[in-house]
Amino acid sequence: MWRIIKALVFLAIIGFIALAGFAYLGDLTPERQQQSEPVMLDVQ
Repeated sequence: MWRIIKALVFLAIIGFIALAGFAYLGDLTPERQQQSEPVMLDVQ
């Protein structure tokens, strides 16, 4: 039983390190596009 708990703790730590590494090193920046939309102002 102790081996299973050790394995789960080890996998949780490795998973956390992998998630943190992906967050810092993964390229998740969105593609930038310029957008323009005409606006009609109702001025009197």
